[in-house]
Amino acid sequence: MDIKNLETFIQVAELSSFTKAAEKSGYSQSTVSFQIRQLEKSLGLLLFERVNHTVSLTAKGREVLAYAHEVRRLTQELEKQLHKEQEQASGHVRIAMADSLCSWLLRDDFQNFRRCHPKITVKIISGSTEEMFRLLNQNEVDLVYTLDNHIYDRTYRIASEEKVTAHFVAGAGYLAKGLEGTRPLSPRQLAGLPFLLTEKGMSYRRLMDERLAALSLEIRPILETGNADLICQLVAQGMGISFLPDYVTREAVKNGRVCYLPVEGFGIEIWRQLLYHHDKWVSPPMQAVIEYLGSNKRTASVP
Repeated sequence: MDIKNLETFIQVAELSSFTKAAEKSGYSQSTVSFQIRQLEKSLGLLLFERVNHTVSLTAKGREVLAYAHEVRRLTQELEKQLHKEQEQASGHVRIAMADSLCSWLLRDDFQNFRRCHPKITVKIISGSTEEMFRLLNQNEVDLVYTLDNHIYDRTYRIASEEKVTAHFVAGAGYLAKGLEGTRPLSPRQLAGLPFLLTEKGMSYRRLMDERLAALSLEIRPILETGNADLICQLVAQGMGISFLPDYVTREAVKNGRVCYLPVEGFGIEIWRQLLYHHDKWVSPPMQAVIEYLGSNKRTASVP
């Protein structure tokens, strides 16, 4: 069995296209087709279904893909061992993630990551959860980092996950106006207050809106922005109230500039999950990023 044929097979499987695989590998389309036919002949299996110019893996093709990834990994390890050197990971990794996760993950530790992996470049794309998975399914990003409902789908592998807590928050100015007390606010009372929120339809904002809609309530914010840190600062200045994950407000709560608002019967479950496509080959640069993001966990709630 020719290793090059397995490499071509992985490219076609990931890109769902003979044409795109040919462009990426530098072969002609006829060469790619020939290599796949050779592999199918040597295995005695049909690896792809070709219907109306679309290409998808057969059930047996998915099994072979898992072995192909393992062969590639072992081949890379053998090459490193034979050359008696541990190659430094190099390459480009594309990540789709929520805006608030981006600033939280990168502001403290990214310099250390760059020091350890100077040859890895990273591109971050923000978007809704739906848009992030569209990009992942089309192989336009390598990883997605969501802040949403818990996602489980056999199409994707979960590299890491953690439950996140979030609260309605207000600054000292609003506490002075009578919001502070032992009794929780009702959702209806809450809906009548001035809100500063992330963009509509995005991650935890969408979950909050859906919960309110179930109660026949709607919030019309005085400000919408994807910058959660800015929202936290404005809340601390008394500009309004907001609904934010605890990792965004932790320092402000600790310093007494922002406080949680108790709200009656308003529970939302939010998960932070790092995922990649089941058929995706985890390259050394991608593995380094997964380890960085997975280990970059901070406590999700304030005691």
